[in-house]
Amino acid sequence: MNTKRKLRLFIQLSLLGALSMGITSTHDAVAFAAASSISQVAEFHNRMQETADNGAITILPINRAKFWAGQRFDFEVEFPKNSTNFNVGINGEGAEKVFGKKAIITDYGTHISYRINNVTFDKIGEKRVTASASGLSGRLQAKAAYTVVQEKARRRAKNVILFIGDGMSMQAKELGRILSKGLSNGKFNDVLSMEKMPSLALVTTSGYDSIVTDSANSMSAYMTGNKSVVNAMGVYENRTKDPLDDPKVETAAEILSRSKKMSYGMVTTAAVTDATPAAVTAHTRRRGEQNYIAADFLSRRNPPKVVMGGGAQFFLPLQTPGSKRKDDRNLIQEFKDKGYQFAGTKTELNALNGDQPILGLFTMNHMNVYMDREFLPKNSKVLKGFTDQPGLLDMTKKAVSVLEKNPNGFFLMSEGGSIDKQLHTMDWQRSTYDTIEFDQTIEWAQDYAKKHNDDTLIIVVADHAHGISISGTYKEENGKTGREAVRVYGDAKWPTFVDENHDGYPDNPDPDVTLAVQYANAPDHYENYRFQPEPTVPATTDAKGNVIANPKRAPKGARLVQGDLPTTTGETSECHSADDVVLMAQGPGSEYFHGVMDNTEVFFGILRALGVDAHKGTPEVSFTSESGDSK
Repeated sequence: MNTKRKLRLFIQLSLLGALSMGITSTHDAVAFAAASSISQVAEFHNRMQETADNGAITILPINRAKFWAGQRFDFEVEFPKNSTNFNVGINGEGAEKVFGKKAIITDYGTHISYRINNVTFDKIGEKRVTASASGLSGRLQAKAAYTVVQEKARRRAKNVILFIGDGMSMQAKELGRILSKGLSNGKFNDVLSMEKMPSLALVTTSGYDSIVTDSANSMSAYMTGNKSVVNAMGVYENRTKDPLDDPKVETAAEILSRSKKMSYGMVTTAAVTDATPAAVTAHTRRRGEQNYIAADFLSRRNPPKVVMGGGAQFFLPLQTPGSKRKDDRNLIQEFKDKGYQFAGTKTELNALNGDQPILGLFTMNHMNVYMDREFLPKNSKVLKGFTDQPGLLDMTKKAVSVLEKNPNGFFLMSEGGSIDKQLHTMDWQRSTYDTIEFDQTIEWAQDYAKKHNDDTLIIVVADHAHGISISGTYKEENGKTGREAVRVYGDAKWPTFVDENHDGYPDNPDPDVTLAVQYANAPDHYENYRFQPEPTVPATTDAKGNVIANPKRAPKGARLVQGDLPTTTGETSECHSADDVVLMAQGPGSEYFHGVMDNTEVFFGILRALGVDAHKGTPEVSFTSESGDSK
């Protein structure tokens, strides 16, 4: 196996341990270390790519990229070191002439960069890029082809709400339907609110570096219409080590705020600096750059009007207990100084009016899940003192009350972040209760759209999948437990979840007959199919650093399940899968979404629905720098 293939396999199998953070103080520490490892993997991958590609020309953006006419991006061609006689052309003309500005030539020692920042293609059509240079082995050449589009839907949307069910694979969604709606005589009593939308598509999720993506890369595709690599958002990965100097591509939020003067915001049950909310605006190769991401919200010409979720640790000064900032900036105070209202609890959030922008930070890291926040709220060890947290519905309602004040319309990203995080910890019950909360938030948005002229495009989609399946049911009887109590085919019958108070959530997450949920890509772990009173990671590491099943997750009757992930990569959580995900949509422009689509097409569907002219307005500060390492 060559170096590139080994590296890709290593990355694929060691991406996402960080996403199990926020469980207990011990697990927080473990997960933070995992997050650091992910960042190191990203740098390792970049340096290895630099070595492997040392004799080739790299064109960024990559081949087959697609742009909206007027969308801003940075253009870079990387030549091998010692190259001379550069020639870069687009459709037969010099790139400098096409873009109307001089290229910045930088010799990094390992390679030579030819870069033109803050450029755009004004006209639709095909763009053929050629690059050549004289090298030690003769004349080197590379080619790339781009497509530039601009369309308008027949009926325009005024607003867009993009719901991201993080990690909500088709099976995760089905679990929500089973527990929330139930079945009678083999038929579901109802479907989820999101499943009642008229437009339906299957979305592919791979990045340009790996068949399996992460949330940063996948959300970046939704927001920019361009592919990136694992851990990256809003950029194309170049060969330098700096995670903030990669060529940028403009996001939908940046385009809408400058060209249509729309307001935008993001709410999440994860930390607001986590991959999905961060990718709405941020430009970095490494999702772990959360100090930068938190500060970047305020550094914009058009900052978000709403930022709500967890993650206060990156907004508090360095000396504050629990802070993870690397400086003394008090970003909460800086937000207040810019006119934002601040809320740290659900009570404070409810007391705010919708007349000013809002920063809401309700936990130090990711917010607690519905199960622990609302269903089992007395467990102080799990809540860590944050006993007054809003839910996704609370935050989404308040966000809309702020954003709707803009007569030009709004864009809101609302994320059910812990659908994913609980699947990483192989806790499908907690994940499913968050899926139900997510769906109830969507139901409110559908009602909002109906009451407001049906001029809001609502899109519901997962960013990636998890390899889970429902193999039958589980019932302990006649002395059978563990594997022997799994029932399949005709023996499976029906689970006995009951919702007597009709709130949409089962009254008991652990009935006598529950579901047998299996995982396709997991570490060694203990399994008894029963609900865990406290969140517990499935695996840990021994003194030698090898992954082993977590003994804290071995109650009576649990069996040891041999996983299918390597034991030497430090991956202690279940991983993402390459499965397609389901997109559901309604409202003006929703007809764009049908069939099988690449994840980058979500971006184009949004701009099409709004009839965007991206030639208007002034781009963000990050796109106006002319330095070689534009940040």
